[in-house]
Amino acid sequence: MSENRVCPIWGTPTQQDEIYNGDGTNVDSPRAGGKFFADGRSVVRMRNLNDREKARLTTWLIEQRKLGVERPEIWSYENYIESKTRRPDIVVHARADELLKYIRNQISSVEMTFEFRRNEESFDKMEMLARTESIAEGELEYLLNYLVSQDWLEIISESFGMIDLTITVEGYARLAELETVVVASSKAFVAMWFNESLDFLYPEAIEPAIKEAGYKASIINEEHFLDKIDDQIIAEIKRSRFVVADFTHGQDGARGSVYYEAGFAQGLGKDVIFTCRKDIIDNNEIHFDIRQYPYVVWEKNELERFRKNLTFRIERVIGDGPLKSVSE
Repeated sequence: MSENRVCPIWGTPTQQDEIYNGDGTNVDSPRAGGKFFADGRSVVRMRNLNDREKARLTTWLIEQRKLGVERPEIWSYENYIESKTRRPDIVVHARADELLKYIRNQISSVEMTFEFRRNEESFDKMEMLARTESIAEGELEYLLNYLVSQDWLEIISESFGMIDLTITVEGYARLAELETVVVASSKAFVAMWFNESLDFLYPEAIEPAIKEAGYKASIINEEHFLDKIDDQIIAEIKRSRFVVADFTHGQDGARGSVYYEAGFAQGLGKDVIFTCRKDIIDNNEIHFDIRQYPYVVWEKNELERFRKNLTFRIERVIGDGPLKSVSE
């Protein structure tokens, strides 16, 4: 383990850290699930978090990496950290699923066993804690016992200091089930600014891109909702497989409803595909909270390229939709 280098969230050893432009720290922390950046003031504020809040923040970091953000950023802006630590806890059975997936990734063949060493501080143990939103080793043992009770793991041997386990056939079936679980919906909800200057964007680029990927686009005109999420929009997001959110805006600034809808979808565990007009990205006009996401950018004179790139992004992140064969 690294000496004199600690995770600003957990105070545990890190694999590397370095000053980033004098404004904060780049960290590679197994206890936080991997790499992240934290500005100077946020490091101070995170010291006051309780362990459960730290666990929720860790889960948020892990989810950001799954969305393609290589190094998520933690900032000291008002309510930035709080919005990540007030999220609901992961339900216990989902935490157990994450532990099962972690164990599968640590063994190279079906006959191999996995050693769980009690009272050992290692990077592997820290990563297990991170990925299961656990605080203490006792929670990991509880989750292991649950996996054993479901016949997904089998204890080969056990001593005071170690449990030797193997994944059962039923366990591999569970893993296959987790890998193939997708929302049955073929819908993709589109969140965007409704303005006559963008009347072309949805019919000429976004809708065709979604259709080509095998999904059906769903959009609700929000002009009369005053930047609030209407009940109809909430219901439609819940029915959708994923959300395409375009953050293009006019001279009066960002569209609150698009931010809200994208955040609501992420809170439900749905994937969000981020798009925006190129000049807004170039001028750094995107709100700091979502600048780190990978955007599919567009220009009015290159809509065909945008359409193709959006289709590719959907297929890469979400996969081919159930309507793919029909739309081709």
